Amino acid sequence: MSLAMNSTPYALRPQLAHLTAALDDLRARGTHFRLRILDDQQGPVCHYDGREVINLASNNYLGLCNHPKLREAAIAATQKYGVGSGAVRTIAGTMRIHMELEEKIAAFKNVEACVVFQSGFAANAGTVSSILGKEDFILSDELNHASIIDGARLSKAKIRVFRHKDVAHAEELLKELQHEPGHKLLITDGVFSMDGDIGPVGALADLAEKYGAIMMVDDAHASGVLGRNGRGSVDHFGAHGKVDIQVGTLSKAIGALGGYVCGSRDLIDYLYHRARPFLFSTSHPPSVAATCIAAFDILENEPERIARLWANTNYFKQQLGDSGFDIGGHSTPASETPITPILIGDGRRTMDFSRALFDQGLMATGIGFPTVPEGKARIRTIMTSEHTRPQIDRALEIITSTARASGIL
Repeated sequence: MSLAMNSTPYALRPQLAHLTAALDDLRARGTHFRLRILDDQQGPVCHYDGREVINLASNNYLGLCNHPKLREAAIAATQKYGVGSGAVRTIAGTMRIHMELEEKIAAFKNVEACVVFQSGFAANAGTVSSILGKEDFILSDELNHASIIDGARLSKAKIRVFRHKDVAHAEELLKELQHEPGHKLLITDGVFSMDGDIGPVGALADLAEKYGAIMMVDDAHASGVLGRNGRGSVDHFGAHGKVDIQVGTLSKAIGALGGYVCGSRDLIDYLYHRARPFLFSTSHPPSVAATCIAAFDILENEPERIARLWANTNYFKQQLGDSGFDIGGHSTPASETPITPILIGDGRRTMDFSRALFDQGLMATGIGFPTVPEGKARIRTIMTSEHTRPQIDRALEIITSTARASGIL
């Protein structure tokens, strides 16, 4: 008799009953969700669960997920190098194309060196956890990404949290710690993913320099969006040479998959030796590396994509605000980027609104606790360079009419 026939069905086993209870609680709160399935390619209009929708939920800021040059690069690399690298980077899995990508990013970001990770989450968590220890201190913005929080916990360093974007509070903490032994790491998101506001990278970098702290920026949502040709928040604030560690992503505006860390050659060499996600994960398929190289070429050669992104963003944000929606600036920070939240507050009401929007032909995801605090649930919308004005106008029409029907406006 097979093992499968002897096994008790998982649904009947008591060992994980607490997980079922937790899911039941989510259902009772109205915040349980199911994954929506994309039936075709990621685009401004696409099909989820068989329904054609205008897509305001994707991180594909510049439409590079589908760019012909990226497709061609992926196919050519697969034909030349195969579908996988076959090993972790430190054993047998460092291919020439991985080094070419790291050199490409380092030149783009105007730094000495770069290391590519399997994801942005791995880049943040792996870096923070490897460069600090229990005698050190981390000063972190209260709204920093979960990957930073997890990395800080893994490092066992002492964590101090400063109020969101409050440079004066960050300085208070640095003053308190300036005579304590150990290294100090000051860290912020370049763009905060839930509210769409920009971190005070320049001012914090000045603070770090003043107090001898390590300065680190997570630029996941700033890469390809802020700065010259999408070079990020460090370029946006003219803080080159003042930020020791720049983290970016290859999974959003770049259109593919992965994360990276930029900085000094010694920093990158150290991460090669000590960052656990780098040491214990197989390297990217050559097709992904080739795709990312092509994407950085496009950032350099097609600046009109970023110009379209910001033109669409400004128009969409203005129309939402004029229609009476709360898009931040009162109980939450004001959005300054293509991420524009529509604040609802109640988690159940937010999820119901998101489902109603989908039924009307608009993909706009509801986000609630624990991703955002209780009482601050929102529909998070993201504009891209590839949305047309008629698509944006239709999206605004759906949002407004559905909000009125739902009693939100």
